[in-house]
Amino acid sequence: MDSKEYLTKEKYEELQKEFEWLQTGRRKELADSLREAMTLGDLSENAEYHQAREDQANVEKRIKELEDILKNSVIVKQGKSDIVVIGATIILQKKGENETKQFHIVGTQEVDMEKNKISLTSPLVQAMLGKKEGELFTFKSPKGMQEYKIISIR
Repeated sequence: MDSKEYLTKEKYEELQKEFEWLQTGRRKELADSLREAMTLGDLSENAEYHQAREDQANVEKRIKELEDILKNSVIVKQGKSDIVVIGATIILQKKGENETKQFHIVGTQEVDMEKNKISLTSPLVQAMLGKKEGELFTFKSPKGMQEYKIISIR
């Protein structure tokens, strides 16, 4: 991975803890499981052994992924901005509608649509980056071109 990962301080610390646990505690658990499974006989037909090897491969893959994320991370500073940036909370209004929508712009590791956390890489965010309150912008969605107004930036 050679692109930047934008993270809040809290998310960075959460991923760091997971990384440390996988490297120490989880690796040891899997090594113990492998040793135990090897004592059960013929490895070619040993389901416990094959499961432990698969679990080990998945943990090593996640460790590598976390290592890349943490190495390429940029901690996002929260705070008021005059333009749309990562870390900002934006209130939008779709053209022709009265209802507004609020989104918090986050990096790809923190996306959570239930909490209205939307990725910096989404077409909607890409279209509004650098815009100011009151500005209109359009972006291409699966439903075609959409037009929005930026009501507020927090």
